[in-house]
Amino acid sequence: MDMGRESRWEKDAMTVEIVFALVTAVALAAALFAVPLALTLVFDLSGSAARGVRMGGALVAAAVGMRHLVRVLRRFDAERRKGH
Repeated sequence: MDMGRESRWEKDAMTVEIVFALVTAVALAAALFAVPLALTLVFDLSGSAARGVRMGGALVAAAVGMRHLVRVLRRFDAERRKGH
């Protein structure tokens, strides 16, 4: 086998890690978005106030989800480069 190529096990491990990172990032973002959504419902906000709170929540949730995704994949890459 060519030493420059990843083994099948390494490719499978990368696939699993990517799927794990995506699923956990989406779950984290959804949980974070649920907070402002619940606030708009509890405080009966409507119109531009509700849209603003939901938009802010969506932006924060997306940013935190992306940060989590990048952090998990970088950590995996660092461990893979170490040979673990």
